[in-house]
Amino acid sequence: MAIRLSKSSFTRLLHTNLSSPSPLTLLIFENNQNRSFSASNLARKKDASESWVKETMEKIRNIGISAHIDSGKTTLTERVLYYTGKIHEIHEVRGRDGVGAKMDSMDLEREKGITIQSAATYCTWKDYQVNIIDTPGHVDFTIEVERALRVLDGAILVLCSVGGVQSQSITVDRQMRRYEVPRLAFINKLDRMGADPWKVLNQARSKLRHHSAAVQVPIGMEEDFQGLVDLVQMKAYFFHGSSGENIVTTDIPADMETLVAEKRRELIETVSEVDDQLAESFLSDEPISSNDLDGVQPLLDGVISYLPCPTEVCNYALDQNKNEDKALLSGTPIGPLVALAFKLEEGRFGQLTYLRIYEGVIRKGDFITNINTGKKIKIPRLVRMHSNEMKDIQEAHAGQIVAVFGVDCASGDTFTDGSVRYTMTSMNVPEPVMSLALSPVSKDSGGQFSKALNRFQREDPTFRVGLDAESGQTIISGMGELHLDIYVERIRREYKVDATIGKPRVNFRETVTQRATFDYLHKKQTGGQGQYGRVCGYIEPLPEGSSTKFEFENMIIGQTIPSGFIPAIEKGFKEASNSGSLIGHPVENIRVVLTDGAAHAVDSSELAFKLASIYAFRQCYAVAKPVILEPVMMVELKAPTEFQGPVTGDINKRKGLIVGNDQDGEDCVVTAHVPLNNMFGYSTALRSMTQGKGEFSMEYKEHQAVSQDVQMQLVNTYKANNKAAE
Repeated sequence: MAIRLSKSSFTRLLHTNLSSPSPLTLLIFENNQNRSFSASNLARKKDASESWVKETMEKIRNIGISAHIDSGKTTLTERVLYYTGKIHEIHEVRGRDGVGAKMDSMDLEREKGITIQSAATYCTWKDYQVNIIDTPGHVDFTIEVERALRVLDGAILVLCSVGGVQSQSITVDRQMRRYEVPRLAFINKLDRMGADPWKVLNQARSKLRHHSAAVQVPIGMEEDFQGLVDLVQMKAYFFHGSSGENIVTTDIPADMETLVAEKRRELIETVSEVDDQLAESFLSDEPISSNDLDGVQPLLDGVISYLPCPTEVCNYALDQNKNEDKALLSGTPIGPLVALAFKLEEGRFGQLTYLRIYEGVIRKGDFITNINTGKKIKIPRLVRMHSNEMKDIQEAHAGQIVAVFGVDCASGDTFTDGSVRYTMTSMNVPEPVMSLALSPVSKDSGGQFSKALNRFQREDPTFRVGLDAESGQTIISGMGELHLDIYVERIRREYKVDATIGKPRVNFRETVTQRATFDYLHKKQTGGQGQYGRVCGYIEPLPEGSSTKFEFENMIIGQTIPSGFIPAIEKGFKEASNSGSLIGHPVENIRVVLTDGAAHAVDSSELAFKLASIYAFRQCYAVAKPVILEPVMMVELKAPTEFQGPVTGDINKRKGLIVGNDQDGEDCVVTAHVPLNNMFGYSTALRSMTQGKGEFSMEYKEHQAVSQDVQMQLVNTYKANNKAAE
């Protein structure tokens, strides 16, 4: 019997024996309004069996595994595949045995011991089909986590019992909240020195704002870890065998009965706060049975019991025939096909497109319609992925994650069978924060170089390629040094192209700080038809927290400017804002208001008004007191306390703002906001300051205005470079 949570959805932190000795289980409850669990979404048709649909869909789970880097998520996935019989040997993540983890199929992943690309697989557990996506932990590859969570029904958040809730744990949890993904959390590495599950529990409550309680109590800790006590079943579990595959169940050790009773009461108290029936029993001091709590020991049992099946999650599409009204999808094979392309890869047989099917059935040979482009496409090949291996299938239905070959599309496109014009909402794509100039060493390899860049752009929305108008150099942009380094190395390995790398540069932005008016007349007579366009209005900064970066508003009353020229005026201002006059970087957070103007019956044209807008922007930009914005990073570093002084002093030298300083055993954990421009080479500096014992992670926070002296320096450098180029 499942826990009764009325209309509230819930997430549970669960743990089991799927990585060395088993960690601790926690339970978390929270409300999700839009993706509430509801088994009432099953569509009904006379020619189909309702019970068959329900039984089929209830036996599907789509989950992702996410965590801070080095928390053990890929190792966990490896254990899941081993215990479900999908693989027959367990290999180390770093590939010291020459094989490496199954889900890290790229050579670079095995060499560096990190996950770079999310990988899909599937397994069977107790007649349930579990689709799994293993995601990277490093913040530079956050888009891989983002697009996985966009299409999953549930997730496992892996937490390290030594490191606790770390910076990327918070980021991943925030992403899960964004897509309202219910989750379990797996507290890992209880056999490591310094393991403290109770610290992790408190951090989950304070840092992640989880309403949580322990479901299991460890028997011993660190090198003395032997097993755990399940607070739901009130049994002790001990793990034996080379991989902990043999579980021995016993009664609770006598010396743990007091602690177990205390923690079980805490668990019941936590559940009672979201379950009215259980709360009544708790307040009346009635006995609470294990059936009332419905707990299981293995993690996969927890996935089946606590995470929703596809029909228990409310997914909505936007109906393009009804002004993008929200349409609730049944989540069953009954109904029109609706599928989302959430990830692209260059495969051996062309583009490999990963699809999450939300409704209906897709078959090999079917014609499907890309709603975003209007194109009708035939499915030549349909496969299921097991890391880099694929298995051909003839059809797939709602709730499944598959891949297709030979379908030309972009990430985020929606496919249907053509009977409906539904689109799924796109995923959040963060803006790149760092750029590099890149050029092939050999001119003969230009074709392969372009092919590599085009491929990586299609696969990764956070990887951008542009051309520097002044130098003619190719500029690649991404989420950080590691992100760009990986792509440069992949160009070398996969396309045999050696490239020359320029100095990393930060993606600055410009903005205005006050209102400035413009009144510009563009008038030109060349003997034939002339050019005439006058625009009047003002530019001003957008309100803080605005969701857009550029706004244009036409406030002209009457027809002083014919309405057909208004789009050209907006286009001109947008084009002008692509390059500010301070350092030539894009201008953001700006609002342009058109209040008046004039047109000529013969000489006015779209070109004339577009040019008038560009010159008008340049005319008033300096009056609006523009400033330069720089990307500021959230930096979390951990080092032995003896090095705290030099570490914090160095952060201050880099003009960082320290916002947190915590103690974690013998280590200090410092959180700071530091300008990205001052963080180049920090990994080397930190190792030097801490005798190689320090570590840090960094992620983009926001763009902030630079100080006056930095702005002056940047402007002078920009002018000097321009002068030298003339």
